[in-house]
Amino acid sequence: MSGRPSFADLALSPPPKDPVFLRRLSGGVTIQLRVQPRARRVALERTAEGALRAAVTAAPEDGKANAAVIALLADAWRIPKSTIEILRGGTAREKTLSVAGEPEALIGRIAEWMDKNG
Repeated sequence: MSGRPSFADLALSPPPKDPVFLRRLSGGVTIQLRVQPRARRVALERTAEGALRAAVTAAPEDGKANAAVIALLADAWRIPKSTIEILRGGTAREKTLSVAGEPEALIGRIAEWMDKNG
């Protein structure tokens, strides 16, 4: 018996599982979330099912609530607002957003937020 590890010892651990609201792309990630405009307070949270929910005090008129959601995500995840774009659901509560950047770095920022906020 040599002191070298066997192939079984070198097995790679499975890649970490991404949250249900996040999808990786080559130039960033997409985020799916539900927005509650005209909320009493501003909040970004995960539901019991792992989905993402954003509450903003802005009204859903003239893009004010969408701008507030982008500002909330940028602040929570410490990324520039200019990297976030609404892909689908501009006038709906269910939205899909694109976040441009290095996927691993973005996922790291989002994971850091999730660790701090449950």
